[in-house]
Amino acid sequence: MRLAGLAPLLFLTLAAAGGSPAPGPLRIIGASTGCIAGAHALPPEGPGYIVIRAGQSSFWGAPNTLRGISLLAAEAQADGLSELYIGDISGPRGGPLAGGHIAHQRGLDVDIYLDTDPKPRLAPWQMENLTPPALVAPGSAMVDPSRFSAATVELIRLATELPGLDRLLVNAAIKRELCETVTGDRSWLRRVRPWWGHRAHMHLHFACPPGQPLCVDQAPVPPGDGCGASLAWWFPPSGGIQPPPPGGGVPPAMPVACDAIIGRSAAPPPGAEAN
Repeated sequence: MRLAGLAPLLFLTLAAAGGSPAPGPLRIIGASTGCIAGAHALPPEGPGYIVIRAGQSSFWGAPNTLRGISLLAAEAQADGLSELYIGDISGPRGGPLAGGHIAHQRGLDVDIYLDTDPKPRLAPWQMENLTPPALVAPGSAMVDPSRFSAATVELIRLATELPGLDRLLVNAAIKRELCETVTGDRSWLRRVRPWWGHRAHMHLHFACPPGQPLCVDQAPVPPGDGCGASLAWWFPPSGGIQPPPPGGGVPPAMPVACDAIIGRSAAPPPGAEAN
């Protein structure tokens, strides 16, 4: 899909909605909460991808994150898959995003939709209000067989093999479907981790790039394909998927080192989801 003549308009929308990045060289600070200086904006469209809901989302990230998105889009296109819809990355200086994202604070995370259908030409207002279809119905523990396909599997596999990717989050029902259907080389399943929500998209999390001493990586992904007892926990005998913890707990404090970049007023809302 190409929106001829609309790229400049979309770019202006992104710039107006997102503000400006902190100047200077790349600095990534924090663990789950944090900030970023020297962020770059993902162009509103490129070979194999297009951003959606430009006026509501944020598309700023570390260079390695943006390279990963472009590489995945190019590889998916080379494999005959449809264009990718790109969702939130991070704000221009990181910190909490509107909508309750906690993890999207350091330019290292991106939501990519799992819709593998051909993408029609849409008007700007349609792109701004687009909701890609989910692969798992609300409250269900099963994927929708009309939405989950070999193309879905291929897209997720390609994403797990991106340079610097730490892990990839999907709905537990999607993880289980992969565990039950993937044959041959299953080593890539290790990076696919179940999480609440994520019924329509996959969440890619990249590791801290070299030279960022204040960037804290998550604990390593456990060995194995993740298809054993840890996955079974998500599906209680009563049916459905385990509900998230009540209340969501107290969000982690913003690192003091972020004061000069985004200030101390930024704080995620209680119960925000790490998606």
